[in-house]
Amino acid sequence: MLRGATRRSGTGRVGRFRPVVLGLTGLSLPLLFSPVFLSPALGGPLACGDLARLVRPDLRITRAEAIPAGTLPADNPGRAALTGAARAKAALPAHCLVEGIIDPRVGAGGVEYGIGFQLRLPEAWNGRFLFQGGGGLDGVVGEALGAIPVSGATAPPALLRGYAVASTDSGHRGRDNADASFGLDQQARIDFAYGAVGTVAREAKGLIAARYGRAPAHAYFMGCSNGGRSALMAATRFPAAFDGIVAGAPAFRLTRAALGQVWDTQAFLSAAPKDQEGRPVLAEALSEADLALVAGAVLKTCDAADGLMDGAVEAVASCRFDPASLACPGDKGAACLSRPQVEALRRSFGGAHDSQGRPVYASWPWDPGLAAPGWRAWKLGTSKTAVPNARNATLGPAAIANYFLTPPDPGFDALRFDFDRDTPRIAETATINDPTGTFLSTFTARGGRLLVYQGVADPVFSARDLVGHWQELARHNGGAPAFSERARLFLVPGMTHCGGGPALDDFDPLSAIEAWVEGGRAPDRMLARGTAFPGRTRPLCPFPREARYQGGEADEAESFSCKAP
Repeated sequence: MLRGATRRSGTGRVGRFRPVVLGLTGLSLPLLFSPVFLSPALGGPLACGDLARLVRPDLRITRAEAIPAGTLPADNPGRAALTGAARAKAALPAHCLVEGIIDPRVGAGGVEYGIGFQLRLPEAWNGRFLFQGGGGLDGVVGEALGAIPVSGATAPPALLRGYAVASTDSGHRGRDNADASFGLDQQARIDFAYGAVGTVAREAKGLIAARYGRAPAHAYFMGCSNGGRSALMAATRFPAAFDGIVAGAPAFRLTRAALGQVWDTQAFLSAAPKDQEGRPVLAEALSEADLALVAGAVLKTCDAADGLMDGAVEAVASCRFDPASLACPGDKGAACLSRPQVEALRRSFGGAHDSQGRPVYASWPWDPGLAAPGWRAWKLGTSKTAVPNARNATLGPAAIANYFLTPPDPGFDALRFDFDRDTPRIAETATINDPTGTFLSTFTARGGRLLVYQGVADPVFSARDLVGHWQELARHNGGAPAFSERARLFLVPGMTHCGGGPALDDFDPLSAIEAWVEGGRAPDRMLARGTAFPGRTRPLCPFPREARYQGGEADEAESFSCKAP
């Protein structure tokens, strides 16, 4: 190919041919960043600092630094709050830290864009590569450690296991993970939706090959929340890029879930008491005592269905509950709910719909995790004023106005969303953003494996919505038995978004997918434990099977088997 010729990249964009510029020598030569090519002109594997020489007009290497063993990772509580990712606390191994920007450009409104990334390359490399998913609306390059993206996880991060790990801001730099202003730029939307996954994966593999002199033997993707959505994007839009994919709480219908957030906020505002100026106080629509009352009633109704009263609802499929059973016969009391509270719960858990009753987003399963702080943080918040701090009311509206609506409408008041008139306005974003595809023939034919997990009490993305999609995936991929040889879904009772709640949220999906991909051992169960139930272990079972008590020590996983409901 002639220098300056155009080609179509793996992300679908048309770009210039990309030479590698050896800045230290002034030489320029084409380096095809495929996983199996390393130019002999580079003299074999490069030292960490020499990776900075691999700059191009469309690739800036802003840092290539050897990090000594024993360095502690940076703490980022704000990011963890949005993604649920467990923060690594152990000292890091000796590794090469590379940071850079791919495809820097000036976009709409004169704003500078580019796909920021971080890549950590351990000295004691195990030959594996992990792409770490982000969270929220991205916009921040997270520490590329490969921490298990469940808040209760104690398993070591991928970097400490010897993985090379990459992370990305998905093509824009935001104030934080809630900044939706990038939605005003067409290319930034594409990069966030899916483009950055393919671009960063390609460049990361090239840098890995340059550093070690060989390509990764296996490539994995792991993320939760929006990182879980990106994981499903990796399976559906880049089916040859990864061997194993772990998707936690995947926002596979993020556009519709955003409307579900508005629906819930409207529902709970209708039951909220008003301040002196007549403004509703969202957090006080249901007190902590009210939610504990509901959680207790759910437990009383559904706990024993798995064969054991143990404070958890394992028999998810059979749990049926109506909050009307808690309605006060008269005035509101401590042991009952007011009529507006009952109606708000029924409206929320019934799912968003238009005036004709057509679903806009899914309904929600009843689970005692609704009394957990993680559930309140999204649905109701804790603000004692009429200015809410619930994430549904702070993260969602700006995203709807700037990103989900096409064209973007920065002045749009999402809390006045009309589910008849405005729902069609999200369709264009949904086509690029939502990995709802079911055609996985390339991914599965080359041996790809998909492991998905979801908290039953997740307040952000409905477990019922995911179950419906999973059943559709099975129908379109040879039926449930055949599909289970390639993909498995694990529902976690009690768990809220990416961890938390009255749940056993300490498990290790990375080890499970690694054993499946490289050893052929499909995960028939994942062992789980958690601080919510000290000393207890349980099996997490692949859908549609659920844990059933078979007799023996109540706190031992061996006393349970995975059975179809």
